[in-house]
Amino acid sequence: MSDRAVCVVRAGALTTVQDRGRPGHAHLGVPRSGALDAPAAALVNRLVGNPPDAAVLETTLNGCALRPRSDVTIAVGGAPCRVTVDGRPVAWGAPVRVRAGTLLEIGPAVCGVRTYVALAGGVIVEPVLGSRSTDLLSGLGPAPLTDGAVLPLGHELVPHARVDVAPQPAPPSELVLRVTLGPRDDWFTPDALRAFTSRTFLVSSASNRIGLRTEGPVLERARGGELASEGMVLGAVQVPPAGRPVVFLADHPTTGGYPVIGVVRAGDLAAAAQAVPGTPVRFVAVRRR
Repeated sequence: MSDRAVCVVRAGALTTVQDRGRPGHAHLGVPRSGALDAPAAALVNRLVGNPPDAAVLETTLNGCALRPRSDVTIAVGGAPCRVTVDGRPVAWGAPVRVRAGTLLEIGPAVCGVRTYVALAGGVIVEPVLGSRSTDLLSGLGPAPLTDGAVLPLGHELVPHARVDVAPQPAPPSELVLRVTLGPRDDWFTPDALRAFTSRTFLVSSASNRIGLRTEGPVLERARGGELASEGMVLGAVQVPPAGRPVVFLADHPTTGGYPVIGVVRAGDLAAAAQAVPGTPVRFVAVRRR
């Protein structure tokens, strides 16, 4: 194997390979997938000189540890965390040169959920349907990282960015999601619709890459029965029989039979990816564009 690779010393709770996903395959039952915090992934790629569609690592809560086989430039962004090389602190949110054989440690998130690690040249695992993303729902793409795994890297194409640090938004202390009501808002009572757009929910610890689950007010239906399965889109807010909204994220199913009360604006989903359990959530109704 080429020296352009990194060895996974500690995989962490859930570390996956992600790029911009595989849109355009919903008719085959394949979700989009891709980095949940797409702006964070794009920024770290830019910092190391990668193209925007290069594959990065997405860690969840407690980071990971890597040992490169050759010198490589890295950048870490998304959820803030401590970054060290052989135990010495290095910059978060800026390009860092890491020597072959040293130990790069991405620490637990100080706030937020998902940290992104870009390596110059990108992670070159075998693409599936045009993407290297791990899809937890369908099982497409590479498996989540395990200790001892070796990830091949591409060649560095251009010099990395010359910056001291790149500003990034902080993870939300309150998650405000703009939502367009429908298409099945008529399945809910007027009181439920008022509660949905005026009450505060909380991010549930059961949230994952498939969907952000909530706790709080129960949304009562105006009609019984179930829908025939319908197509689901990124950001759809589905309400299961328990009455608590679920916001579909990148690995969401492409069809579903529970009513969709509204759809969250795509620009708000990066913040949803960084909302820790217990974060207050408010849905704000907006007009259709």
